[in-house]
Amino acid sequence: MTAALSSNRYWRAARAPRYSLTFALPLLVAYEVLAFTLTHDALTGVRNGADVMLKSVFVLLGGRNGLIAFGVLLVGTGAGLVWRDRRHAGPIEGRVFALMLLESTCYALIFGLVVGTLTGILLHPFHYAAALAGGGAPQAGVGPAGLSLATQLMISLGAGIYEELLFRVLLVGGLAWAARRGFGWSAGAAGLFATVVGALVFSAFHYMGPYADRLDVASFTFRAVAGVLFSGLYLLRGFGITAWTHALYDVFLAVAA
Repeated sequence: MTAALSSNRYWRAARAPRYSLTFALPLLVAYEVLAFTLTHDALTGVRNGADVMLKSVFVLLGGRNGLIAFGVLLVGTGAGLVWRDRRHAGPIEGRVFALMLLESTCYALIFGLVVGTLTGILLHPFHYAAALAGGGAPQAGVGPAGLSLATQLMISLGAGIYEELLFRVLLVGGLAWAARRGFGWSAGAAGLFATVVGALVFSAFHYMGPYADRLDVASFTFRAVAGVLFSGLYLLRGFGITAWTHALYDVFLAVAA
């Protein structure tokens, strides 16, 4: 009975802002430090595409000051949510973060197998196997092979933070809100609509820009399925675990490539 209560408490706590957002903070710091170290500039160089998209308006309006404003807004909003949650829920327990890291690592290790299996079912096993044999194996956003391992790792960390922020928090959340308010849909219907559209946009995103991958059916479907699963994970387990799962999955791919 005690174990069950402890498990339930962890399941709820991991989704709360005081844990979820704090857990994601090291990813943000590691990405920004590594990106600046590799490029020696906060405005130029290779960066995660979602990072560039989110910051572009701020850079256009204020240059480096716009970047500072973006950082203050991002960190300040997160800190405010963490502070409010902690004030109502009490102190933070360090062991919860250890369990969250273990949970994220387990998800990341099986993520490719699950997405690949679902992709094969959708495309027909023989067609998908032929696509993989022909060099169409999806790289899930790790980046072109010509980039150094350090750069690919940096992009992978950025995927966990900025792609989840852009495509799950802002896009899926915004679409669901618009469907409920604009069309009067139920929460379930709005969530399904937002998840499917968000997954298609997430997949298409990987074929845009100077470092875009070659478009093919297998990789597009793989990434769309991945987008659906990331959205489900975000809704069930919160931003922190989803961000770490995404980042670790891409890191594992980059190291294994």
